[in-house]
Amino acid sequence: MPTDYKTWAGHVKALHDALAALEPIAQAVGVAPPDDEDWLQLLRFKLLPQLDYEPLVVVGIVGGTNIGKSLLFNQLAGEVASGVSPLAAGTKHPVCLVPEGADDPKVLDRLFEGFQLRPWESAEDPLRACPEDLLFWRIGKHMPPRLLLLDAPDVDSDAKVNWQRARAIRQAADVLVAVLTQQKYNDAAVKQFFREAAKADKPIVVVFNQCDLESDRDFWPQWLETFSTETGAKNELVYVMPLDREAAKRLEVPLYCVGPDGGRPPGEPSSLRRELAALHFDAIKIRTFRGATSRVLDPLYGAPAYLQRIRAAAADYSSAAAALSTTEMARMAWPSLPPKVLVDEIRAWWDAGRSPWSRSIHGFYRTVFTRPINAAWQITRGGADPVAGFRRREGEAVVLAVEKMLNELDRLAQVGNEILRPRLVKLLSGEARSQLLERVQAAHRELPPVDDDYRAFLRTELDAWGEASPRAVSFLRSLDHAAAIARPAITVVLVVTGWGMAGDLVGQAAGHTAVELAREAAITGGITGGGEAMVSTAGEGVRHAAGRLFGRLQAQYAQRRAEWLAGWLEQELLGDLLAELRRGAEAPANAEFARVQETLDRLATGHTGQGQGSAA
Repeated sequence: MPTDYKTWAGHVKALHDALAALEPIAQAVGVAPPDDEDWLQLLRFKLLPQLDYEPLVVVGIVGGTNIGKSLLFNQLAGEVASGVSPLAAGTKHPVCLVPEGADDPKVLDRLFEGFQLRPWESAEDPLRACPEDLLFWRIGKHMPPRLLLLDAPDVDSDAKVNWQRARAIRQAADVLVAVLTQQKYNDAAVKQFFREAAKADKPIVVVFNQCDLESDRDFWPQWLETFSTETGAKNELVYVMPLDREAAKRLEVPLYCVGPDGGRPPGEPSSLRRELAALHFDAIKIRTFRGATSRVLDPLYGAPAYLQRIRAAAADYSSAAAALSTTEMARMAWPSLPPKVLVDEIRAWWDAGRSPWSRSIHGFYRTVFTRPINAAWQITRGGADPVAGFRRREGEAVVLAVEKMLNELDRLAQVGNEILRPRLVKLLSGEARSQLLERVQAAHRELPPVDDDYRAFLRTELDAWGEASPRAVSFLRSLDHAAAIARPAITVVLVVTGWGMAGDLVGQAAGHTAVELAREAAITGGITGGGEAMVSTAGEGVRHAAGRLFGRLQAQYAQRRAEWLAGWLEQELLGDLLAELRRGAEAPANAEFARVQETLDRLATGHTGQGQGSAA
């Protein structure tokens, strides 16, 4: 435990609050709340209730059936507070005796969360069967200050509800008095109960009841060794209690302390009540908190394991989201944008930088001469509109991509994980496939060949080159201006290797020389090469530079069209599902998850830096 108790208490409260905030996120990825797990019950019912109060030590009398727990309870209490029944599993509900001054119902409610507290009226109260988890309490006339005494249901009862109540008592108690007999010290259910108590570092006091002080003297050390070995219990005190029915009626059965290993011969009777009252309460509470904290911090069974389940579930969601990646499923060989479209866009960018006089000259000549030549060239190619052909090929590619994706979804619906399978079956039911294909074809028809986003990208690229190469731009502008004076127009022709010689045909039809073609194409060479190929009479250098520019712009165009298709599919087909999967995949990145992890780290740092407190 950290030396600063208040800081530690603040970390415990922060952990509880952070876990509550994390719970909806965990449930969203299919991780159930750990409400029934020991570590969370210890946090809720052991640590939290006692952080703001003076330490009160709860001593629970626990053990198997018909071994005299209630008898010992009454004797320690100094009065008959819990009914004694000759029948197995006689005590159905716990009974608590509290000292004067510790009878605040609010405090008791926090100490015994999970139970419905009822004022004690008679010793028969705990014997009545009912489905509610009740705890009867009253002030004990002989209880030492700050000591609460509990009589618990049997830990090995055939009634499962008794196990649950006994487990709740184990979690609420600071010290456990293990009442054992020759018949019960090696009982499987009893050992399992105390094994869990030992894991939580509970101080355990052993009382062997119904002993023959003479004939059993050589046996109870063996019973104790077996019990301790099998449970891992480190016993604080060990007593033997003889079978004496007459003394039991008077609540005067003697208890003999026989040492931690059971080897000391019985001497004078001891007062277990006084010895319990003499325990170091603060040390016990610190030790109790330390044991509970160990369970909370346990990497396999505590809060870290809960976080790991969330991580694992998030990984499943991430895998499912990756399997449904519309970007990957929409990946396809996109048809190339016709060079004419890019040339027109580049010409428009260059034209915007001309002087009004130069722009008017070049525009007039392009209208009068270049456009008719282009029309004549298209006639020689059979009148085909390259943009219309491109749109047709692109539409076919879109349909193929969507069909490929639907086929993949069908496959995932058959072999996918448990997160995907039921969702996809629902998603692909009915006429979903044909309807989706009709919708995507309609959406593509509404999509322009060059949208404003791509046009803005292209001009940003060209502007960036212009800013990076002012001397090249200035030189080209001077060429352009001189050309406007020397001759009516300079037709911007971009020649791209692999796309045919369309530019050459236009140039030849306009009567340009090879030198003029190279000079005009140098605009593109300068843009692409950052100025290293501003003017060239070697057509091959210009072609290479233009090819690099066109390749980059085409790749960006294909990427943007694929992004459009992926976005459309995500919105129209997978929108809610993909958003759900992505939220699930991001669960460990949430602030709530991080707060739980950070608080656990703080608790672990303080927890490992301190030793155990002594109960004696």
